Amino acid sequence: EFIDIIGNLYKLRKCSLKLDGTKKNQRPCLNYHINRCTAPCMGNIDYKEYREEVNKAISFLSGGEEELMKSLTVKMKLASEKLDFEEAAKYRDQISSLKIISEKQKIVSANTAIDQDVIGSAIGIEEACIQIFFIRNGKIIGNEHYLLTNIENETREEIISSFLSQFYTGTVYVPKEIYIETDIEDRELFEKLLSEKRGNKVSVKVPAKGDKSMLIKMIKKNALEILEKGSQRIKRNLDESLEAVNELKDLLNLNEVPIRIEAYDISNIQGVESVGSMVVFERGVPSKSNYRRFRIKTVNGPNDYKSMEEVLERRINRGLDQGDLKGFNKMPDLILIDGGKGQTNIAEEVIYNFGLNIPVCGMIKDDKHTTRGLIYQNKEIEFKKTDKVYRLIYRIQEEAHRFAIEYHRNLRDKTLFKSELDNIENIGEKRKINLLKEFGSVENIKNKSVEELADIDGMNIKAAESVYNYFRNKTKNNDVK
Repeated sequence: EFIDIIGNLYKLRKCSLKLDGTKKNQRPCLNYHINRCTAPCMGNIDYKEYREEVNKAISFLSGGEEELMKSLTVKMKLASEKLDFEEAAKYRDQISSLKIISEKQKIVSANTAIDQDVIGSAIGIEEACIQIFFIRNGKIIGNEHYLLTNIENETREEIISSFLSQFYTGTVYVPKEIYIETDIEDRELFEKLLSEKRGNKVSVKVPAKGDKSMLIKMIKKNALEILEKGSQRIKRNLDESLEAVNELKDLLNLNEVPIRIEAYDISNIQGVESVGSMVVFERGVPSKSNYRRFRIKTVNGPNDYKSMEEVLERRINRGLDQGDLKGFNKMPDLILIDGGKGQTNIAEEVIYNFGLNIPVCGMIKDDKHTTRGLIYQNKEIEFKKTDKVYRLIYRIQEEAHRFAIEYHRNLRDKTLFKSELDNIENIGEKRKINLLKEFGSVENIKNKSVEELADIDGMNIKAAESVYNYFRNKTKNNDVK
């Protein structure tokens, strides 16, 4: 119903056609004829006018319906004064739609100046549901939920912490306040990173009572209902994934069903910080507790072939050494390489040198960087996009790439947060955060007295003297030079 009202209020397109002006459709779609689209694909509306409609929708979804209501009312009156009753009726209908939506939005925050996200979860044995409510101008304007799988070895705190990191790294907008149901490790560091992204202070809070605490309880109840329904869908997906694994066995003419599939990807940042990533799928679904990363040790510079060789040798050696220990002792039934024939041949050679009989395939992409097929025994095997096995290989390849990129993103975030304070004895992460939070920058910290430094939360005289002496000694050394 909400989407229908938005569709009536703003005649925005529903398609994903490119609007670069190079090509226009021969005829508009049905949405245009039922007055639910202005047909920008036909050039029926100019760029400036269409952009204004988009901005109105954004303003409304951000909680700015009151300002929009005033604007529409003014336009309706102007149209009436000009005796343009058809135009006035259009604005009247838009105002009516706005009122309907506004009445459905519950006011949940007295402080309408602060944007907030409120997050709750429901944790099952192997799956979890995280739900987020978005509060803008004191009203709930929407919500989203995410189903997570393979979480059996993670605590609630770890699940929420991991989700927050991934969600807010990928989102464009960060609100002023984020409410969660339980405290997480490194919360202050997380606040610091989000504050840098937003451009001003962001707070992550755990409400013990009040409206936000009650809202979290409601969100948790909603999440539980979604999880129960989602579990049924997850079961269907598991069945489909297992069918895809069986299809893969037949396609490659393997003796056994590849229950455990390991996929490898080599990545780096501009030729440095090379890392090998290993993702594991068991019965066609991700087994994230078995994912591993290998920092390349023996290869200088960007050399994917040698890096792949090192990663696989280390992985096989660990598997042979660990015996019954959990993790690497399980050898894969199939190895997938995110690369062409060269890397695939290297992988086959490593497996052969260990005297193992593990099939190796290379995952190949087309010129649009979309999964196209496999290389197996020097032959290319292409899929139809409707095949279950295609969807399986596509998921594995995307997951291998995502896991590799996540490492470099985390590395970049840590690098961004490094400062000269990391070099000072007795100053750990928490004290560093508190000092920067209080004084704003390292330059300001340099000029503080021992007493001022010791007065900061978490600091003591010994730690304050370490900071004070570090910068005084550094100044003396620079003067000598």
